[in-house]
Amino acid sequence: MIQILGKTNIDFLGKKYYTLGLSFLIFLLGIFAIFQINAGNANLGVDFAGGLSLQVRFSQPVSLTEVREVLDKSGVKDADIQELPTEKKILIKLKKQQEGAQDIIEKSLKENLAAKEPIIESITEIGPKIGERTKRDAILAILAATVGILIYIAVRFRFHFSIGATVATFHDVMAVLAIFYLLDKEINLIFISALLTIAGYSLTDTVVVFDRIRENIGKVAKGAMTLEALMNKSINEVLSRTIVTSLTTLMAAFALFFFGGEVLHDFAFAMILGIVIGTYSSIFIASPVVLLLGKNSLLKK
Repeated sequence: MIQILGKTNIDFLGKKYYTLGLSFLIFLLGIFAIFQINAGNANLGVDFAGGLSLQVRFSQPVSLTEVREVLDKSGVKDADIQELPTEKKILIKLKKQQEGAQDIIEKSLKENLAAKEPIIESITEIGPKIGERTKRDAILAILAATVGILIYIAVRFRFHFSIGATVATFHDVMAVLAIFYLLDKEINLIFISALLTIAGYSLTDTVVVFDRIRENIGKVAKGAMTLEALMNKSINEVLSRTIVTSLTTLMAAFALFFFGGEVLHDFAFAMILGIVIGTYSSIFIASPVVLLLGKNSLLKK
């Protein structure tokens, strides 16, 4: 295996109160962002805020870039465009506040892409009830993933480990959500997909650290070292592997960010944030929580 750092002896858990304090502030900011999103004071996508969905059929294949350029020229901004290549169709979603955008889009497409014969097949209004239901379903999906993580880690390791993994995963989701809110990035279903992906990545990263702690846990019972020293040793042992894994995943995320097009831009940006924050939390959040909650019980076993 590639060794980037070699053998390290960093006192990660010695900084636990600072890192947990910082993470608590991030968590509070994430909670604030959730309240703002629920109140409609964030940059919500069409799926959450409501609007119009237009399905446009073309006689020839058309790219998303072509359609977006036409919309930009006509002054229609922030449209959510999806491609249905096998059917030569494009799905355009617009926020409700864009008055008259439907007529502008139809006129612009017919003028600029006349050779491809654009025809608006259907127009669907996405009302507030649908948006509220979508928001509720998104929250339930995140909560279901969190509960699943709690159960999985509790079965595979011990209950204290499950709490540590769940806190770290929830921290990562809240941190990315808070950053997107502060940057006024659009909160849509693609972003929710990114949050669920980040939760899975964070768990995988945390499990690597927990596996090494479990392998070394017998030394505590023998009095070879304290539990905090053992956890520090375990984290240092997997640090190089963790960084290599994170860097490899970051390369793929950066490729999506720079070359994946506008549709995947925010998804890739969320993944980049999630990978960096997930690596941080697996080291500075998950293990300290386990140490603080389960020190006495782990030492007795």
